[in-house]
Amino acid sequence: MPPAAETVLDEVDGGEGAGSSRRRPGLRSRGWLVPAVAAPLSAALFTAVLLGLATALSRTYPFGPVTRNVVDLGQQYLPYHAYWRALLLGETYGDAFLNWNSGFGSNFLGDIGTYLSSPFDLLVVAFPADRIELALYVVTAAKISAAGGAAALLLVRLRPGPWPVAAALGTAYALSGWTLNHGATVPMWLDGLLAFPLLCLVAEWARTGRRPLLGPVVVALAWIANFYTAYMATLGAAVFLVVRLLTAEEGAAARRRIAGVLRAARSVLIGIGLAAPLVVVVFLGTKVADPTPVTTFAPAAPTDFLARFLPATAGVTSPALFIGTPALALALTLPFNRAVAPRVRAGWTVAVVLVTLSLQWEPTHLLWHAGASPNGNPYRQTFVLSGLLLIAAWLSVARGVPRPAALLASGALLGALAWAAGGSVEIDDWTFPAFLAAAALTLAAALLARQDVRRRAAGADGNAAGADGNAAGADRNAADAGRNAGRAGPGLPALSALPLLSVLAVVLFVAAQAGETVVTGKRIEEQQRSEVAWSPRTGPWHVSAAREVARADAWPRHRTDPGEVPGGNDVLLVGGQGADYYSSLTAEVTSSTLTSLGFGHYAKGRHPVTLDNPVTDVLFSIGTRMRSEPMEPVRQDARPRAEVTVATTPVPPLVTVRPREARAPRPEDSAFVRQELLLGSSVYELPRDTRRTGRTLTARCPAGSEVWLWAPEYEGSARLAGEGTSAVDFDGRPPAVTAPMQALGTVPASGEVSIDLLPRKAGTKLPRQPVGCLVRARLDTAVRQLTATGATRVSAGGHSVTAELPPGSTGVAVLAAPRISGWRCAAGDAEAAPARAYQGLVAVPLDGRATTVNCFFRPPGLRLGGAVGAAALLALAATAGFHRRRQEFTRSAPADRSAGKVDG
Repeated sequence: MPPAAETVLDEVDGGEGAGSSRRRPGLRSRGWLVPAVAAPLSAALFTAVLLGLATALSRTYPFGPVTRNVVDLGQQYLPYHAYWRALLLGETYGDAFLNWNSGFGSNFLGDIGTYLSSPFDLLVVAFPADRIELALYVVTAAKISAAGGAAALLLVRLRPGPWPVAAALGTAYALSGWTLNHGATVPMWLDGLLAFPLLCLVAEWARTGRRPLLGPVVVALAWIANFYTAYMATLGAAVFLVVRLLTAEEGAAARRRIAGVLRAARSVLIGIGLAAPLVVVVFLGTKVADPTPVTTFAPAAPTDFLARFLPATAGVTSPALFIGTPALALALTLPFNRAVAPRVRAGWTVAVVLVTLSLQWEPTHLLWHAGASPNGNPYRQTFVLSGLLLIAAWLSVARGVPRPAALLASGALLGALAWAAGGSVEIDDWTFPAFLAAAALTLAAALLARQDVRRRAAGADGNAAGADGNAAGADRNAADAGRNAGRAGPGLPALSALPLLSVLAVVLFVAAQAGETVVTGKRIEEQQRSEVAWSPRTGPWHVSAAREVARADAWPRHRTDPGEVPGGNDVLLVGGQGADYYSSLTAEVTSSTLTSLGFGHYAKGRHPVTLDNPVTDVLFSIGTRMRSEPMEPVRQDARPRAEVTVATTPVPPLVTVRPREARAPRPEDSAFVRQELLLGSSVYELPRDTRRTGRTLTARCPAGSEVWLWAPEYEGSARLAGEGTSAVDFDGRPPAVTAPMQALGTVPASGEVSIDLLPRKAGTKLPRQPVGCLVRARLDTAVRQLTATGATRVSAGGHSVTAELPPGSTGVAVLAAPRISGWRCAAGDAEAAPARAYQGLVAVPLDGRATTVNCFFRPPGLRLGGAVGAAALLALAATAGFHRRRQEFTRSAPADRSAGKVDG
């Protein structure tokens, strides 16, 4: 068919609507099946190959020696997946409700729903424990590849077209700048990347009245996998649905459009309801989580915003908008492509522009992020815009190469964008070379494709003239063509049957897209390693710590703390039970209680870390503690090694008995006082005459006592004056980082304490009572007293604790675990009730008659979520019944009329 005729058809129906559906092959047609299978499979495979190539070129694990554990990937996701593997294989003390390892007991169902509920995360069980980094990379690559396949499938479902181009655009979506810069190091967000094209398919099913049962199931899986990014993907799918309803069917009745919206709403509501048992638990967990400082949104500078469309740019203060110059060039042709119906051009152009502007306006920024501006990356929804841009690119190219006017307009916009972004700080040395190379290849592909269009148009005109002069010859040609078509099969021809120029054009387009993507991935990996925090790969240090923990573990008789291991969330990596815990759901009571006792933290309180202090070891029943001495500096390109030593000391049991309630802490109380209040004994000598003169602290303490410095906001080093003492580092950077209290040495015989401070910046603040001197004899007495009156036997289940107490115990039984929401306890045969708090820990009042205490943990929201889930399941069953009856009525009605005619 000549191009002019193709243009007329496209302008009549826009490639959509009733006219298009009449020509579109059915689902069972081989013509539909070829692109529907080839495009997503090719996109998924192509995505995996390019991701691996970018990883290899940056010398990053698993294709190189350099760690890829930047920021939260090493501190959060790697440890969580290690623990998830152990839990699935039955190798942990906790269960799906409670994590006994972290934060002295944490709500694990909330963490599952936040970090681990994606079906892809189950892949970790296929890898040995010492290959958890490889397992996480495979999970990440699988999610990204699946997103590419889903995007390609969405494109070929929207409009028939060349499936190799659809596969390339699907890969462009999966390996957008958002994925390479953010998603690849925050694996839970990748579930939203996959969810967006799937939810757009659900919207399309709702618009056409198809798959009423599969739609809610897809929504449920998306929200279960990661409800945070699924929320953003759902908003994006709503934009998609609105545009489709307004552009797909010209003149469609308002009733049909409203019906499509209602069907979509039904799918979303039922799907979210099915996910409610997990979503409600996570939602309520965020309500009691340690609050992060309020963040005020600041839009990115225009030049930086535009620069992020270009390759090899990275950062968190501007949106990662890169989708590849070839794909962006096609998207920019849509407003000028007269081969596409005006309503389609206008609808998608307006949608893309409005979503782009929404990234920079605070009210819509808050809408995208469910009403709360996030800490860190403020452009987490950018993957939705990437998907909309690639849909626009596909709609412009699916029916043929855009005309020269559209290509010229697109090229002019690209040039203007690059020129305007030239002064941005986001520009990398590789940005413009990669951009210009990709643009040149794209231009060559467009010229080849247009040349092929002109050649085929000329051939069609010649054939038409020949047909007028020689009908018989035309008939023979038609017959030959029919035989050839029969051999090739219906639908798109095989790639080998395409004209050579078209093949070359596709190859150049794909090469430009692939090359620019690989360069971008390589550079982003390298930039992140040089500019942000990183953790080393797991190695012999972790293996040694895990081996020693397994050998010494005595839970629940007492805890075993692995101490500091590189990477954070140490107990999830190597085992044991400690304070280390990094989660968006870290309870405020956990963070505030531990910080008040002298523990340090990162991530503005949501990452408490271990404290090597004998008093807190007693408070939390840490009987065995590991200490590690690195054998060499920790490096990005080496696996860390250390010598791990084990120290065991007597501590009270996990459940102790206090004769009475301690007084409430006062705001001015130091961490030393708060430790003593929780312990119930005075074990520190707190100097009253501590003086600071310049960079020196002086005080008096009992000879032989241990000097401890509590300086949570101090950044620098401190050392006890005298020969043979070494400096101790403090890293306080409020509000993000709080330094733990640390021991400086032993008080000399003179009782004079002199501490030299070496701050790294001026104006260092110290608390009112920074020095405490621990008298070991007092602490030993307190341990003996708590052990004598404490539980005689403690047993622990996956989310429960039972303690046997000495007869006649009165006062308060205290479980050495933070009193997070969800704990319920009972003394003796009494009915379980919400646990009380004792200085932030779980407590149960005793009346002298009970000899046992039973506590169990149930994640808040589990019952409510279960009820909502059950209601959604009933709604899904009702939908299935209604749909089945409607199908039976539709099938039986014509048969009845036909039977009547025969009988008559």
